[in-house]
Amino acid sequence: MRPYLSFLSALSENNHKEWMDANKKWYQETRAEFLEDVSVILKQLSEVEPELSAFKPKDCVFRQNRDIRFSANKDPYKTNFGAYFSPKGKKSEGPGYYVQVQPGNSFFAGGIWMPMAETLKKIRKEIDYSGAELQKIEADPEFKKLFSGIEGDKLKTSPRDYEADHPYIEYLRLKSFTVSRPIAEKDVNSGNFINLALDGFRKMKPFNNFLAKAIEDVEDGSGIL
Repeated sequence: MRPYLSFLSALSENNHKEWMDANKKWYQETRAEFLEDVSVILKQLSEVEPELSAFKPKDCVFRQNRDIRFSANKDPYKTNFGAYFSPKGKKSEGPGYYVQVQPGNSFFAGGIWMPMAETLKKIRKEIDYSGAELQKIEADPEFKKLFSGIEGDKLKTSPRDYEADHPYIEYLRLKSFTVSRPIAEKDVNSGNFINLALDGFRKMKPFNNFLAKAIEDVEDGSGIL
């Protein structure tokens, strides 16, 4: 049994430094196990994304401390464990693969979340030219079996330079380009979430390939989640 949900539940009820200091050993043991699971994901995902072989698990796992400087929520710690796998690195603007374990909110995902303006412009240009390819990816039966569709906040109107009756206007209105799938708590506890995430990552690779092709010369910025 994985310890993640029991630890994170306790943390969410005691989200302060005194509790974390008193439970440092529990936190370290739980995080170490998550790093081991991330290591398994990283190794197998590297078979389809060879650039990932250059990374270590700690390069993919997010810090537990929250940046509270500009947040109304002053809780010092995240109440999830999350890892992001991107061929260009965790801080890349390019597409990647994400897995999160959290009581009531465990999932895996992929794509690009809230890209910067120049990157968004490049993605829209690729959709304008090759929207049929993205449509085909989304319509693939294996893809549809896992994902409800390409997700993201949308503009209320058509973006600048594109007509409202553009054949791919629903894609062009997106401000993020992601897909996701929830993970049941039983699969987190058993460790089966690793296999589920890997299967999902393999099936979303054509989607990530499309995004990577669109922004292949973009190197800096911040990517998904």
